[in-house]
Amino acid sequence: MIYLVTGGSGFIGSHLVEKLLKEGHSVINIDNFDDFYDYQVKIQNTLESIQNNIDFKFSNKQNDIENLVTNSKSEHYTLHYQDIRDKKGLEKIFENHQIDLVIHLAALAGVRPSIERPLEYEEVNIRGTMNLWELCNQFGIKKFICASSSSVYGNNDKIPFSETDNVDQPISPYAATKKCGEILGHVYHSLYNIDMIQLRFFTVYGPRQRPDLAIHKFTKLISENKEIPFYGDGSTARDYTYIDDIVDGILKSIKYLENNSKVYEIINLGENEVITLSEMLSVIEHNLDKIAIKKILPLQQGDVQKTNADITKARNLIGYKPTTNFQNGTKKFVEWFLRK
Repeated sequence: MIYLVTGGSGFIGSHLVEKLLKEGHSVINIDNFDDFYDYQVKIQNTLESIQNNIDFKFSNKQNDIENLVTNSKSEHYTLHYQDIRDKKGLEKIFENHQIDLVIHLAALAGVRPSIERPLEYEEVNIRGTMNLWELCNQFGIKKFICASSSSVYGNNDKIPFSETDNVDQPISPYAATKKCGEILGHVYHSLYNIDMIQLRFFTVYGPRQRPDLAIHKFTKLISENKEIPFYGDGSTARDYTYIDDIVDGILKSIKYLENNSKVYEIINLGENEVITLSEMLSVIEHNLDKIAIKKILPLQQGDVQKTNADITKARNLIGYKPTTNFQNGTKKFVEWFLRK
């Protein structure tokens, strides 16, 4: 099979690409190496995902990415340095490849930055996604997986969060763009018979996690004996999901789409285990054998109090079964962090 993966040099995307290649599939990776964080991180992700152990010499962003594009190309893997807002650029890629299924992971991520740059989030997360659907319709691609987010639930009173819950009250522009993606996805499914699964990811962590996310940020700062920003009293809680479980959920969703038609589904992918901020910090401290220096700060706008996934539908529909608890997953992350 030939899969197009957007954001295939990011955290989740690079793990998915690695798994698909190991299973013998062909992958087209579209990534724009956005400046949200250091592009060198994404280059390392890419090299790890394609099992390329070359000693990459960094110089400047443009040259480095061009070098990566050239040297990473193989019979089963192609990297395109491309922004999904550029429909004409995307169209050339669709013209040059026979694509069986699209896995759309690319997005501007992060709740807090979306409050500062809401229009840019709309451009990327809504218009960019629509560009992909338009091209899928144009080129007859009928299978599509889209990354949504647990943030669509906002401060949902009902715990755990179920796919049937009302999600009409997002509390950040990022969450609103993800909700829009779900709604517009149904439009393209209805009008053009594009089979689609929208996956609501719940706080993904593990090796290669984005450096701006709490587990990675805390681990780095504690290891350097620096203050960590600690928002609130530590009672906010998240359903942390290990990267291997997320990738397994994506692969099971791919299989379900390939074996079924007339599909439009929204599915939670979580761990069904809620960890408070204080508990998360304690586990990291234990694995580093260091005590954090906390800078206590007020809760920030857009942050939800708690997330907790009801994964009954994922279990029943696609056979999703997470296997990595938070303690083991964090241990694996810290081990990766310390040797990188």
